[in-house]
Amino acid sequence: MSHLQRRDFLTRAVAFTAAATALDGAGFAAAGDPSFMNNVPDPLLAGKDLPTFKFALEKSEGKVIGKSSGKEATVKQLPISKGIAGVSMRLEPGAMRELHWHAVAAEWAFVVEGQVRTTVIEPHGYAETNDFRAGDVWMFPRGHGHMLECLGDKPTHFILIFDNGYFSEFGTFSITDWLGHTPKSLLAKNFGLPESAFDGFPKSEVYFARGAQPPAEPSIPLQGRKLPPLTHKYELLAQPPHAIFKGGREWRVDSSRFPISKTITGVVLDLEPGALRELHWHPNADEWQYVIEGNTSVTLFGSSGRYRIETLEKGDVAYIPQGYGHSVENIGTKPSRVLIAFNTGTYETIDLSQWIAGNPLDVLATNFNQPPALFEKFPHKDVFVADKDGK
Repeated sequence: MSHLQRRDFLTRAVAFTAAATALDGAGFAAAGDPSFMNNVPDPLLAGKDLPTFKFALEKSEGKVIGKSSGKEATVKQLPISKGIAGVSMRLEPGAMRELHWHAVAAEWAFVVEGQVRTTVIEPHGYAETNDFRAGDVWMFPRGHGHMLECLGDKPTHFILIFDNGYFSEFGTFSITDWLGHTPKSLLAKNFGLPESAFDGFPKSEVYFARGAQPPAEPSIPLQGRKLPPLTHKYELLAQPPHAIFKGGREWRVDSSRFPISKTITGVVLDLEPGALRELHWHPNADEWQYVIEGNTSVTLFGSSGRYRIETLEKGDVAYIPQGYGHSVENIGTKPSRVLIAFNTGTYETIDLSQWIAGNPLDVLATNFNQPPALFEKFPHKDVFVADKDGK
């Protein structure tokens, strides 16, 4: 690079920095630019006290059409949840969440009950149809068109998770909304059909379409089968648990097991009464929790003496910002099950017991001003889940 080229480059860089400084830093963070999110303090998390990180999702109003519904938790309902949004959706038999796509978020889902059939279209015309049962997972990358329909004669319930807390399920790009606002002359030219072919089409977004129950076996697409290189389906609970503890067990799926899931990792955590997912933090991701069964107590540590505890019951949501210390404890008399998602395709955690075990005795003695012999009694390995007796 010549002296003049270098001077020009530096001049433009300084101008860009000045312009960026003149803008509100929080605005950049809100827009989802990771570089600014890592450098500009979040006003919500910079206060004297930690904000609430709990939302009663299933008690919210949401959108209801017939016996189908969608309830969401975004930054609008839970302002702390800027990195992840979630939806609880129920479909009645014969109902379909119509053909649509998400411009600003990928979709990861866990089927709680019932059966679901999906189709997804990828770039280059690849398409896949899959049937899902309780415990199965799907992943649709950002911008990939898809539909979801209840399969069989019983309702289905699934949890949708999006890797962008600003995303709203009620702001998706739906096919009826698009075609309903496009001139018939343009549609006729697009599809090579007479304008009259579109006379009976909906004039506005349908959202939940209703019709006959789908056939037991998937039909062949108009173009024939053109399967993508990577499947969108993973049978999570059909696999052996990732780990089993005296106080519970954990299933985990990230991109190492489910390659298409590059931006979301999912976990199902079962805890026995009194068991504790120990104090820990995640260096590389925010965490979103949905209580499927049971009652939990979730703690959040935010530095500078800030500490908050929330009690969650079935259908509640919790959100933990990246890097914040936290724990999950079953405070009920029955086993609990929590669905947990992270906005990364690679799972990382640092547990408090693991951190202690990774340090020499003299370091721990100095740090806490305690005799070294005390720390010989601490676990010498990662605990991860402790039972009700702390073992």
